[in-house]
Amino acid sequence: MRRLWLPFALALATLRPSLGRAQAAPFQGLDAYVAKAMQDWKVPGLAMAIVHNDSIIVLKGFGTRTVGKTEPVNEHTLFAIGSSSKAFTATLAAMMVDEGKMQWDAPVSRYLASFQLFDPYASREITLRDVLSHRSGLARGDLMWYGSDLPRDEIVRRVRFLKPSWSFRAQFGYQNIMFLTAGQSVSQVAGRSWDDLVRERIFQPLGMQESNTSVRALAGQPNVATPTVELNDTVRSVAWRNIDNIAPAGSINSTASDMAQWVRFHLNGGKVGSKQVLSKGALDEEYVPNMVVPVSGPQRAINPESHFMEYGMGWFLQDFRGREIIHHGGNIDGMTALVAFMPEEKTGLIILTNMNGTALPTALMYRVFDTYLKVPPRDWSAEILKASKAQLAQAREAQKKQEAQRVSGTKPSLGLDEYAGTYSDSMYGDAKVRVENGALHATLGAAFDGTLEHWHYDTFRAAWRDPMLGKTMLTFVLGADGKVAQLKAEGLADFVKRPPRVDTTANVTLAASDLQKFAGTYVHPQTKFSADVQVVSGALRLTIPGQPAYTLVADSPTRFRLTGPPGMPAGFFLEFTMSGERATSATLTQPAPRPTIVLERK
Repeated sequence: MRRLWLPFALALATLRPSLGRAQAAPFQGLDAYVAKAMQDWKVPGLAMAIVHNDSIIVLKGFGTRTVGKTEPVNEHTLFAIGSSSKAFTATLAAMMVDEGKMQWDAPVSRYLASFQLFDPYASREITLRDVLSHRSGLARGDLMWYGSDLPRDEIVRRVRFLKPSWSFRAQFGYQNIMFLTAGQSVSQVAGRSWDDLVRERIFQPLGMQESNTSVRALAGQPNVATPTVELNDTVRSVAWRNIDNIAPAGSINSTASDMAQWVRFHLNGGKVGSKQVLSKGALDEEYVPNMVVPVSGPQRAINPESHFMEYGMGWFLQDFRGREIIHHGGNIDGMTALVAFMPEEKTGLIILTNMNGTALPTALMYRVFDTYLKVPPRDWSAEILKASKAQLAQAREAQKKQEAQRVSGTKPSLGLDEYAGTYSDSMYGDAKVRVENGALHATLGAAFDGTLEHWHYDTFRAAWRDPMLGKTMLTFVLGADGKVAQLKAEGLADFVKRPPRVDTTANVTLAASDLQKFAGTYVHPQTKFSADVQVVSGALRLTIPGQPAYTLVADSPTRFRLTGPPGMPAGFFLEFTMSGERATSATLTQPAPRPTIVLERK
């Protein structure tokens, strides 16, 4: 591999110094257009590459790596490419198919034996093609990985708790966890981590020497863009987010220089120079439409000449002025990327930016493709920016409507202490609510921590400390006993409150001779339900048929708390009725709605 890779890298090095001279007539005025568009969209830095007929025509940077600073972006500046990483996972799968190790239409369970979805039919039938095509029937469930410290295998395991939003294969539903599933499937088959496979099977053969698969690889790198967001009309830097646990769906970091080689690889049908790295047939399978993607009214209004959009495997497919465009964007905190190409015109591009959720790359894509199609230029940036501002205004109006629905003058049903506790969901894990300085605070996973502002009744609004996470409505639901039973997180899940764990500290100390008076068998007169109490190793033990043994911890000389398996909830007590020095009966008290049971001693 080393002998093949070095000459190719050297050939690229001899090509790149002439790039500035290659920006000929077709792109006169492009620099000025990009600079003006960046200013309009408030994008601090941008790197671009344009490939045509296997030549890199444009390769340069614009603006600065960090807002408010002067370090310039160039073609070697590292950016996150976000979901543009998905095509890398699809290509690894294509390589496994090419080698006869996987099949597009084989069930995922063939490669991940423990894989399971909520729907048994979908669990059995879902294929490699399905998970790479966003047709699993699942809504996103992204908070299982975003801002969480769950490892990849555990995320794939927990997806079985994600209820489907649509019928299997019935509707396009963007699904990052399914791409993680594809990546883990490939890893299992190849016996290598997804990260190692990307590096060894794609980065090295293509000469992508500057690229990596984790934010951890950015430490010490001198030429790295800083993520940027606009919050409350202020453009500011934010930290890079570690998304290694969802890596096959979006963790690659790269440069315009490296990504140009990725586009060349696709435009050349899987070839790098004269070497066929992946068969053209296997690569072309990525571009076969598998799922229709609905095109919204605003999208159609901006681009009426585009009639359809579909999804292949790791790529969006659409028509544009009578040509096919194959593309995929990427968004992760503070970064937006786009990779696109028109196979019929042998033309492709890469646009990397350090601004959160901007549509500028899409506008520049259309502008560049218009140039090659020799059509009258449109100011795509201005048109899409106008539509974007209209959508933002609609979102603000929706927020105002939500504010107007707030009921003033209400207060929580209970004291704040009664809302505190641990709330659990099978998929998302634990949400913890606590009282600090007279206010409720909530923690969900590793990233979500914030203060709860009372909204109305038993609804609170969580203002997360990380400004990228926004705000979330949390509603506490009371049970029939008037106590908090659930925590409903808006758009996420219904977390069930866990009873407090039983305290295993004794309130009184009883001698072994005192314990002996409770020993015996206790029976319910009608049902014949029985329980045995014995003194074992100086402690009182309760045994009920079919259940684990419980240790009795003294609250008083005759009242005991039941403790037992790890995580056993509080609220179980056994209280003895005495006649002189002998217990005659025992009352078993259980948390509602379980009944209280009186047992007579035999």
